[in-house]
Amino acid sequence: MTIRNLASMFNPSSVALVGAGTRVGSIGQVLMRNMLSGGFKGSIMPVNPKHTSLEGLACYPDVASLPQVPDLAVLCIPPAVIPQTLLQLAQRGTRAAVVISAGFAESGEAEGKRLQEEMLKIASAHGMRIIGPNCLGIMVPHAGLNASFSHLAPSAGSLAFVSQSGALCTAVLDYIAGRDIGFSHFVSLGNSADVDFGDMLDYLAGDDKTTAILMYIESISSVRKFMSAARAAARNKPVIVIKSGRNKAGAKAAASHTGALIGSDAVYDVAFKRAGLLRVYGTEELFDAVETLARLAGTGPQLSLTGSSELEQLAIITNGGGPAVLATDYLVEQGGTLAELSSGTVAKLNSVLPKTWSHGNPVDIIGDAGGKRYNDALATVLAAPEIDAVFVMKCPTAVSDNMEVAKAVVTQVQSYTKSNPQTPKRLMTCWLGEATAKESRALFADAQIPTYDTPEKAMRAFLHIAEYRHNQAMLMEVPPAVCRSVEADRDAAAAIVNKALSAGRTELFEDEAKHLMAAYGIPIVKTLAVGGVDEAVQAASRIGYPVALKILSPDISHKSDVGGVILNLANDGEVRSAAESMNKNIAKLRPKARLQGFTVQQMFAKRDGYELIVGVSTDQQFGPVVMFGEGGVAVEVLDDKALGLPPLNSLLAEDMVKRTRVYKRLKGFRDRKAVNMDAVTQVLVQVSQLVTDFPQVQELDINPLIADSQGVMALDARVKLSASVQQGGKHLAICPYPEALEERTTLRDGRSADLRPVRPEDADALKDLIRKLPKEALYQRFCGEYPALSVEQIARVTQIDYARDMIFVALPVDEGNHCPPAEIFGCMLCTMHPGSSEAEFTLVVRPDMQGLGIGRTLTEKLVRYMKTKPQISTLAGYAFVGNTTLREMVRDIGFSEQDIAPAMVRVSMKIQEKRAA
Repeated sequence: MTIRNLASMFNPSSVALVGAGTRVGSIGQVLMRNMLSGGFKGSIMPVNPKHTSLEGLACYPDVASLPQVPDLAVLCIPPAVIPQTLLQLAQRGTRAAVVISAGFAESGEAEGKRLQEEMLKIASAHGMRIIGPNCLGIMVPHAGLNASFSHLAPSAGSLAFVSQSGALCTAVLDYIAGRDIGFSHFVSLGNSADVDFGDMLDYLAGDDKTTAILMYIESISSVRKFMSAARAAARNKPVIVIKSGRNKAGAKAAASHTGALIGSDAVYDVAFKRAGLLRVYGTEELFDAVETLARLAGTGPQLSLTGSSELEQLAIITNGGGPAVLATDYLVEQGGTLAELSSGTVAKLNSVLPKTWSHGNPVDIIGDAGGKRYNDALATVLAAPEIDAVFVMKCPTAVSDNMEVAKAVVTQVQSYTKSNPQTPKRLMTCWLGEATAKESRALFADAQIPTYDTPEKAMRAFLHIAEYRHNQAMLMEVPPAVCRSVEADRDAAAAIVNKALSAGRTELFEDEAKHLMAAYGIPIVKTLAVGGVDEAVQAASRIGYPVALKILSPDISHKSDVGGVILNLANDGEVRSAAESMNKNIAKLRPKARLQGFTVQQMFAKRDGYELIVGVSTDQQFGPVVMFGEGGVAVEVLDDKALGLPPLNSLLAEDMVKRTRVYKRLKGFRDRKAVNMDAVTQVLVQVSQLVTDFPQVQELDINPLIADSQGVMALDARVKLSASVQQGGKHLAICPYPEALEERTTLRDGRSADLRPVRPEDADALKDLIRKLPKEALYQRFCGEYPALSVEQIARVTQIDYARDMIFVALPVDEGNHCPPAEIFGCMLCTMHPGSSEAEFTLVVRPDMQGLGIGRTLTEKLVRYMKTKPQISTLAGYAFVGNTTLREMVRDIGFSEQDIAPAMVRVSMKIQEKRAA
């Protein structure tokens, strides 16, 4: 998670081309030609022992002969000599290199892997950053830098494109030729041996010339780093992803292409959603996304990307019914929805449209519609509160002029936007045809209104942006302020897990699995494990009839498949008979299975419940993944599921439930009551916490989980374990809440207070803290006016990435009720910028709580925390000269002061003597 020395990569003042040549068609010749033709203003130094000059420039025999230290070196030489050449460059002081040569880890050969490892060791030892190997190169049009062997160069613009595939880079360049689409950066990562997608996201998120980021991904080498950078970047600008390797054959091809592990495609999909990214699925979609983003980078205010997590309601205005039906079919099949027009909207349309209009959505205004009719219909639809977005279509006819209608649409959109700047609505157009539509499409393009040549393409673009808005909303929304938490008996859970692993077992018995669920507050039916038939009868009597009897064997996971489950046993005789026949039948069907007895389980009256499944699997890259869906014995056939990456909160869990087909039934219909949705989502949160706390849990199934209006009940559970796991939350793709940083302190007035990292449920209390600060205090803390926090701003400071930022809060003691805090005494905000060795802090203490030692306690806690961050060497903050209380306090702790302005000082402390390499 660093952008260290990437400025040398993308904004160099000098470039060495190692392997530049003159042979026509060679990579060295194309690279030299591209560098010279790109308009680069700095020094270009070709290196090739066979030449003394190239293209009028002095050519040097080796790196040692270069007249100056190049900021960037581009290498297209045999792989065997790459490590030694990089070492020579690094020893001279070069801090960035692009290795175009292939023949490294992607080859699958041991020698190639060894060369790549040697190359990385050299880079790490000298702080050198490397793009590649096995890449097309890099292009930065604003800097005139074309360090690639591409056949075309992009024009300067505001889109960034980052790809593992050089071939796809050239395909995109070919596509945009002649189109008005420009790029800030065009980067081919190749093997991503050093600089990877996480680094690029961090760099481009802070680049003021980049307004949107497009990525082609085959694999991700560092999942947590990627997720951290992606979530941060997506909060600043749109990020669109195309991911290859969606099936086994594609994944195998991608793995051989980059020499990397490939995770499950479904997990990649949920990871992109969690990070707030938009995913597209094919080359055509990618090109459409490029064009859509180019429009988003323009000035069209109707293209706002902020919005709700709910599905957008679309209205269609058309003069032709057939194309509108095609658009509607595509929209609904892909999960979109048409808005239902209110009676008021219909009445207003009745007043401006002919009687023969469709009286519904799509709004078919009849084939002879001209500019005025389109204008009147569009004005009405834009003003309708039930509509979020509008799609306007025009079929060519002899009685209606395309340009007249297009001008009317543009004028109405501009008028609406000017009058309603706070409530923009997205608008898309589709003028069908070709020859008669070109002029109209050009007009829409000039007005920054997206336009498409088919209804399907328009609907796909609408769904792209709707999905993006939803993902962004989920990234920003604050979970509801309710007293719900995971009440866990971690000691009991640890005893169950450790007992099984100590016995050499990797799967819990059914009763153990259920007791593990119970330790995390998940309701389970009463279950007893017994060793034989007599014990089964006795257990059934203790539990009370009716009961269910299940076989107990570490070798049989799906018990019902072999007759290992018998339900509704009503008395001792039935239990005995069932147990004896079960032993005999399974001995025949599975003679090698180890039979260790039975589990006897209380029968649960379903009432009017639904069978659901909650599970966990462990992805080879992303770690544990939580699953929710419709359960029962037909779970595989139903294939109705949604995935989520832990840690989950109630909002993320609710979104998982909503993404399943069974959700509509769970809301209730006809005479069936809605299920207790809070109870369902709480199970997801509890399971998420379980796998966060216990990385040993590799697989988990609760099937069925019965849900009804009264709550939930787990009827069966299965858990698989592994002893070879990462501890301390490192097994998760997303850094979990660092509970170990919680502590209790005593204030100077004798009261106790809790100190802990900020949590999402602190949103209301944190807003209240800022609101109660007087203007003078706000000015002193934030060096200027500080407006009321918006929902987006409060999400940014309460839903932090604990891997890159930290906010500590001081608050009243929580006596175990786990409610959102009613108040916060003070907070310490700290930001660690990627690539910087300095962290910056801001301290806020509520005026009525000052003088109690809260500020000092928070500051000392932050200092202790920062000493665990080897990449940070300095902790600094800023204070007005008149803020003597803060200045004296930090000086007493060990900070030094430096005057930086007549009324302001910088306070700083050395955290580490030497920054980690």
